Amino acid sequence: MAKKFLALLLVIPLLAFVMSGCQSDKEGKHDKTLVDQSADPVDGDLKPLKKQTTVVVAEDGSASGAGFYIAKEKGYFKDYNIKIKFATFSNSDDMLPALASGKVDVAGGISSASFFNSIAQGIDVKMIADKGHNIKGHSYFSFVIRKDLQDKIKSYKDLTGKRIAVSTKNGVDDYIFSQMLKSAGLTRKDVDFVLMSDFGNMLSAMGNKQIDAALQIEPLITKGTAKGIHVRFGDATDFAPKAQIAMVLGSPQFVGKNRDVALRFMVAYLKGLRDYNDVFVKGTGDKDGIINIMTKYTPLKDPKIWEKVDVAGLDPNGKMFVDDIKKQYEWYKSRGGISGDVDMKKAVDTSLAKEAVKILGEYK
Repeated sequence: MAKKFLALLLVIPLLAFVMSGCQSDKEGKHDKTLVDQSADPVDGDLKPLKKQTTVVVAEDGSASGAGFYIAKEKGYFKDYNIKIKFATFSNSDDMLPALASGKVDVAGGISSASFFNSIAQGIDVKMIADKGHNIKGHSYFSFVIRKDLQDKIKSYKDLTGKRIAVSTKNGVDDYIFSQMLKSAGLTRKDVDFVLMSDFGNMLSAMGNKQIDAALQIEPLITKGTAKGIHVRFGDATDFAPKAQIAMVLGSPQFVGKNRDVALRFMVAYLKGLRDYNDVFVKGTGDKDGIINIMTKYTPLKDPKIWEKVDVAGLDPNGKMFVDDIKKQYEWYKSRGGISGDVDMKKAVDTSLAKEAVKILGEYK
């Protein structure tokens, strides 16, 4: 996983620890004994669980975890008698095995060669819902160029010969970079690729004129623009309109054996995503309340900046760009980043999100 990419998806330093997973006296796929049959359905959809059940979520304070934070703070998980316990890990090498073993139930994952390689080598995790994509015209992950070059660089092809900073090799940002080159009719030989793992350092390097362009992320795109260091250059959806950046991951035990818990978790998660979209996409809903939740859980504490930044796209129906996930996998594999094969039919499981949408109705 691209750790630095996660870091400036608004993450905070993490301490690794392992916690016990979904804690319930009885587990089973659609086990009616887990459900309080005497209770009224929550909001007319599903009855709550009979006993409070803890779901462990590996989340690092990233903005793309908004669905988890909002659902927790709004009481959507609690409505179904689900208690959320957040766990943090220093890196995916610790997190993925804990998820596969069921010590963690749910986690956020960033597309990368190392992520797919872990699955190819036997780490059994499921990609179950969207946790980050670019919104057309408002990508939270896009290119910027030095402000003094804006009269010289008018198109992506004008990046020929320029020094471009990208945070990883064989990660989703490298994949986005490759898509830009392809759209401009360029190759890697036509530009000077600068590997720079820290997005903050990109901002400094831009200010010192050590680089000409960067694949940058919010809120640094907004901050750098405000300081006159760089300007946003186009939008990532110009060349990668349906790129899947991050995914909600589920343990095989949670998705399978604990289906009644998992379904209620997913319904609550989608309710959180819908509140998020109401505010940041539709411009309706409880704006102050949602921004307060985001400032509580992420390192971006200034509500005024939340008013300006281009936020992570989070599909209110949980839909992922599955075709792009497959495309990314093939791209990493073609570059020698993956040993073995990944069965996408097993690794991608959209059934929970689809079932939750049937219960809630489709958000449009």
